Amino acid sequence: MSQTVDTRVADPRRWKALVFISLAQLMVVLDSTIVNIALPSAQHALGISDANKQWVITAYALAFGGLLLFGGRIADLWGRKRTFVVGLAGFALASAIGGAAGNQAMLLGSRAAQGLFGALLAPAALSLLAVTFTDARERAKAFGIFGAIAGGGGAVGLLLGGVLTEYLNWRWTFFANIPFAIIAALGAYFVIREPEGGRNRSPLDIPGVVLSTLGLVALVYGFTRAETSGWSAPSTIGVFVASVVLLASFGLVERKVKAPLLPLRVVTERNRVGTYLSLGLAIIGLFGVFLFLTYYLQVVQGYSAIRTGFAFLPMVAAFVVGSTQIGTRLVTRIPARLLMAPGFAVAAIAMLLLTRLQVGSSYPGVILPGLVLLGLGMGTAFMPAMSLGTHGIQPRDAGVASAMVNTSQQVGGAIGTALLNTVAASATTSYLASHATAAGGQKLLQAQSLVHGYTHAIWWAVGIEAVAALIALTFINAGRPGSTKVASSAEDDSEDAAHIPAVMH
Repeated sequence: MSQTVDTRVADPRRWKALVFISLAQLMVVLDSTIVNIALPSAQHALGISDANKQWVITAYALAFGGLLLFGGRIADLWGRKRTFVVGLAGFALASAIGGAAGNQAMLLGSRAAQGLFGALLAPAALSLLAVTFTDARERAKAFGIFGAIAGGGGAVGLLLGGVLTEYLNWRWTFFANIPFAIIAALGAYFVIREPEGGRNRSPLDIPGVVLSTLGLVALVYGFTRAETSGWSAPSTIGVFVASVVLLASFGLVERKVKAPLLPLRVVTERNRVGTYLSLGLAIIGLFGVFLFLTYYLQVVQGYSAIRTGFAFLPMVAAFVVGSTQIGTRLVTRIPARLLMAPGFAVAAIAMLLLTRLQVGSSYPGVILPGLVLLGLGMGTAFMPAMSLGTHGIQPRDAGVASAMVNTSQQVGGAIGTALLNTVAASATTSYLASHATAAGGQKLLQAQSLVHGYTHAIWWAVGIEAVAALIALTFINAGRPGSTKVASSAEDDSEDAAHIPAVMH
């Protein structure tokens, strides 16, 4: 049986393919948080110093964020199905090595390898979805499911990480990936078919690969460095300067080479630019609030890891509802901006509610309403964002466009963690200094200062979400549904561009 399918004809096995694509996405998203819960146990077992423990998280983030554009281009070059299966196999092997790690170097190496294969896997998964579902209504349903997993899987990872660490041991947070990967890889091999004419067989842009990888690695590392060394540290400033120089050089190279790693037609179209910017900003706020609520529940309220995971489940449920019931049902009827902008605005309101946190705040009265609104808002916005970031793209560019969606999320997550953590730490220190002589015990003062830092940073997150909503409203899908044409900046695509369907039907 032929392993290709004409993109004009609906793939009869597309819904089965969605199951395995979504399973792989869930594995990648889970891994972003599941290891965080297990980190203290792994640190103790392997004798990792406090100075080096951050590298268990950073090694994954640097490899993943830095290699996403390269991974997207490989998907366009090799074919999405092949890249998807290779990414799954490599991720499973890296997870097995991490679970069996006997020392620090082995664990850090496995985390970097997970990031590398994740950078192959994530763009391939999203681009497979983009080229498999071409009907507007079916595409909305598929991206609704995928968006729910992409947005809510991190909270599930907290719960699963807590259960595995508490009832088995930290190694199972790595081993748990293996059955996910095997099932998804076998399903992909037998079910998924590569779209006909979907490959981009142009020579690989080696200078672009080197410059983009080094530039993105420097950018992600710069925010990580800022969190530990401070924003004004010479090392932090130096890394950011290097990132700017490398990414600017990458942009110049891409304008001149015949077969660019990132064709400018992908990032010069107004709707996609608005999607990448607003999504990246929204992730900054989401990751920050996610982090501070985890700290608040465990450090201030004394929740266990498992109880913390359960506390986030209402947000996951609301995210699924927002993505599959609100976003999916409305995305074919109204412009994407009228889903994304209100969705991000609702998320900002949710964060505004969470600025009321105090040391003794009740979960049902303060935290639960904020989590539910946050899930509904982000779920509603994520669905059209995930779809719009790859819509109107020629099949040969689907991998790179998908990589840009993932890159905006990865960079947004790195910025959110570092920027808002720094804001919170500074506010906490200031509060302690100004209340050193206040009445009350030292333990209470410590808790109050922590909560003050969290809420101060959440105020920043409110503003960031508001900006994301404004960008979505002004940049994306100006006009009625179906009225916006997707334009290509490449001369050889001018004829194709006239036949590309409108951004939203």
